[in-house]
Amino acid sequence: MKKVIVIGAGPAGMMAAISAAKNNNEVILLERNEKVGKKLFITGKGRCNVTNSKDISEFFDYIIGNPHFLYSALYSFTNEDTIDFFEKQGIRLKSERGGRVFPQSDKSSDIIKGLMNGLQRHNVDIKLNSKVTDIILEGNKITAVKINNNLLLKGDHFIICTGGVSYPLTGSTGDGIKFSKKLGHSIIELKPSLVPIEFEDTVEKELVGLNLRNIELSVYKEESKKPLFKELGEIVFTKYGISGPLALKASRYINNENDYNVCIDLKPALKEDELDKRLQKDFKKYINKEFKNSLDDLLPKRIINFVISLSNIKGDKKVNEITREERKNLVKSLKKINFRVKGLRPIEEAIVTSGGVNTLEIDPSTMKSKLISNLSFAGEVIDVDAFTGGYNVQIALSTGYLAGTNI
Repeated sequence: MKKVIVIGAGPAGMMAAISAAKNNNEVILLERNEKVGKKLFITGKGRCNVTNSKDISEFFDYIIGNPHFLYSALYSFTNEDTIDFFEKQGIRLKSERGGRVFPQSDKSSDIIKGLMNGLQRHNVDIKLNSKVTDIILEGNKITAVKINNNLLLKGDHFIICTGGVSYPLTGSTGDGIKFSKKLGHSIIELKPSLVPIEFEDTVEKELVGLNLRNIELSVYKEESKKPLFKELGEIVFTKYGISGPLALKASRYINNENDYNVCIDLKPALKEDELDKRLQKDFKKYINKEFKNSLDDLLPKRIINFVISLSNIKGDKKVNEITREERKNLVKSLKKINFRVKGLRPIEEAIVTSGGVNTLEIDPSTMKSKLISNLSFAGEVIDVDAFTGGYNVQIALSTGYLAGTNI
């Protein structure tokens, strides 16, 4: 029996503690907050998208940061294992659009409850309000951790599961990154991943809060005709730019060092000639009305004035006076709304951190450090990240399981 100390009680840390305890180890789980799973609690807008129901082989298409490193982890503890784990804890799950898996209750607290059940069942000693302030190293072996600057806690094996630096109010303040660097590990630069996009120009007040579904978003580098990113989905306008699932995904292709443009196609299902025919149909219906009152069947009301300003057609112009050329320009406006990108929102607002402990210094089959003999890593502290859809939580659970199992 070994005394295992797990630092950080997010999904990776809790699963690592459960897995280590299952193997008859004495496990202590340290959490700096007053409760476990604080970041998990706000995941998926409080609903917690815990995994995805796609075949596990498809997960790698949605992992941007070092997918190959995660083969052993994801195949050792799959999405099916995740679903089975929670259902054995009495937490019923459901699958939604895109394979996203949530608790049936739509409450992230149920996912935390399931993990807590596992911790208690395997007698994990959970120590809350216990911030690790230092790690004591002798040679290439850790002997103890210092808690709250005074208490020394000795152990045989240590697992760092402290997350990245996004959402610092939940406790993800980069402590594990600092410890790992002190222990000799190299750190891949931390960057925001899955974060809202800022525009150079102020967003019209009417647009702020507007949710657009089934649009196409493209990201272009300045003076490039080929998009870096192009996909259908959903966005929401904010006072500084755009957020929402599609914008967060697109952000992974943008950095703050180059010039980018974002292009929105409001009607991606229709080609230009098809959209023109649709407009002709609507204009015929509203032939005696003013232009500003002719687009209600085509667009959300809150974006109509904005589209009118792009079209260069006066809003009070009668529909029957609109020329063919003006209508064609309107079609182009609907199919291609361009915004110049100022940059990304701060890393503190990112859902996930890109970067972290270099995967070349971690054994992918065990999650053990290649530098420190009794150290393992799990979760977002490692340089791995994925798109939204339950993949990041699954990565945390899978790496936690592998780290806890291989001690």
